[in-house]
Amino acid sequence: MKIYTKTGDKGTTALFGGTRVPKHHIRIDSYGTVDELNSYIGLIRDQDIDQHHKDILMNIQDKLFTVGAVLATDPEKAILKSGQKRLNIATISNDHIELLEKEIDTMNDALPPMTHFVLPGGHQTVSFCHITRCVCRRAERLATALYDLEPFEASTLQYLNRLSDYLFVLARKLSHDLKAEEIKWIPSKS
Repeated sequence: MKIYTKTGDKGTTALFGGTRVPKHHIRIDSYGTVDELNSYIGLIRDQDIDQHHKDILMNIQDKLFTVGAVLATDPEKAILKSGQKRLNIATISNDHIELLEKEIDTMNDALPPMTHFVLPGGHQTVSFCHITRCVCRRAERLATALYDLEPFEASTLQYLNRLSDYLFVLARKLSHDLKAEEIKWIPSKS
């Protein structure tokens, strides 16, 4: 596979299905942000964390490729003339969302109750997790804007929403595991 094609030299790119759109199109911004999110998840996975979290993060990275493929598919060309789906991969299912929910619940059960917002930071790994959570929220905002224009499987949006929750709780769990101080945000009076 050749890396450069020169077809994007004039500021356009092809969606899955062949439709060309400007590189600043919201669809490109959406799946580009999911790609950025996937890279940050790889950064967390590369940290000194337990194998269970690494395995879950690798599963998430796999699912984010699915999310990216859904977002990169021209909805008008998603179905072939034969009636088959152009995207020949499984889409995001309730099982994928429920896995995140199960992980969130398991981590939450091992943590002290949250009584305040917390300031991001305390340890480099925790900070990477908070940055990744913010990128996930941006991916979700872009995907919802795209969904309003050109709907796709709603489970894709649900997955991104639950993933940002997972990343927040993972940051708290990593703070706990790494014995990093979790600083509560207490609004100042002035």
